[in-house]
Amino acid sequence: MAEIEGAAVPERLLITRTTTGGGISLVSLAGEVDLDGSSQLHEVLLASVESGPGTVVDFGEVGFLDSSGINVLISAHRAAESRGVWFRLAAPRDAVERVLRLVGVDALIPCYPSVERALNG
Repeated sequence: MAEIEGAAVPERLLITRTTTGGGISLVSLAGEVDLDGSSQLHEVLLASVESGPGTVVDFGEVGFLDSSGINVLISAHRAAESRGVWFRLAAPRDAVERVLRLVGVDALIPCYPSVERALNG
């Protein structure tokens, strides 16, 4: 079963949400995660953590992540914790991984080198 969410800002950030057979949400991002798309991303991630046993956010096609995106990730992580479900990040490019490390998000939210590894935990 696949559920597709629309683009936050078509030219800047595309958000696609699919659901696996086990009910795990895979939120794939493409573009830039910044203030322009953070509100839509926040909505999609909160819906994801409220609807299943876990959520993986695929950063494989993201070239930029700013503080508003970091705040959305932390908020979604906290929402997942409060529900007792897991929340994971996957496949960040070097620039995004560097930001995650600099602000310590990688110590708070599990981050995996690939979507497959994140799904299998």
